[in-house]
Amino acid sequence: MSAKHPVIAVTGSSGAGTSTVRSVFERIFRREEVRAAMIEGDSFHRYERDALQRLNAERVARGEAVLSLFGPHANHFADLETLFRTYAESGAGRRRRYLHDTREAEPFGQPPGTFTPWEDLPRETDLLFYEGLHGAVRTETVDVARYPDLLIGVAPVVNLEWIQKIHRDTTLRGYSRETVTQIILNRIPDYVHYIVPQFGLTHINFQRVPIVDTSNPFIAREIPIPGESMVVIRFADPRGVDFPYLLAMIQGAFMSRANTIVIPGDRQDLAMQLIFTPLVWRLMARRHGD
Repeated sequence: MSAKHPVIAVTGSSGAGTSTVRSVFERIFRREEVRAAMIEGDSFHRYERDALQRLNAERVARGEAVLSLFGPHANHFADLETLFRTYAESGAGRRRRYLHDTREAEPFGQPPGTFTPWEDLPRETDLLFYEGLHGAVRTETVDVARYPDLLIGVAPVVNLEWIQKIHRDTTLRGYSRETVTQIILNRIPDYVHYIVPQFGLTHINFQRVPIVDTSNPFIAREIPIPGESMVVIRFADPRGVDFPYLLAMIQGAFMSRANTIVIPGDRQDLAMQLIFTPLVWRLMARRHGD
């Protein structure tokens, strides 16, 4: 953790909705004139798409388990930890992008599923912002979670998470429903060992809970809309959280535990604005010594 060079990390599984949280922070950064170095978690994957597919085909032929993007063997966990530590110490580091689809890849003249070259972070940024799978990952040799000043977890109930992933990957990335289902099944062990434990380390968790039937996510044709869900917001340390203010500002909100507030799903954007904005103010005040 660093007063001079703070780090914010948003972590969650594929299809969990971390990009929605990133969009909220981007609006806050623009409004508050905060210069953020933006980091995409997928850029720390170890393999480009075709290389991983070839490697996994070889592993299947040998009777071995495939590598998943949730686990350590398909990611550069140590490099991510180094980036967080280096930025916290000096405000410097390097980044690249992973180009998911044709729309993202076209401006770079590269095929989808490839990485852009590494480049230095912009100079004189106010904070580093990470959004991806492993913002709070811990292993026997790596502890990414120790560096962020603010850790946000996004963990919808798992059936909803899978519905969102299937819908995204089939409609935006051109995968078949069968392919996405197999990816989900292959990732289960790494999901249990490397994704779920992160939510015990985060400062704030957002969990969307549908109030419509999602019992079979593999046949669902629609993602439940925000109005068809509730969002459970858990604070690891409730001290300093103005719950009466949040309850007054968010229609339909209620407390389920002393550190947990529950809100209607269509109030999530407002809740994030109300919760995150003062935290960004606090980080900037500490950075400037106020």
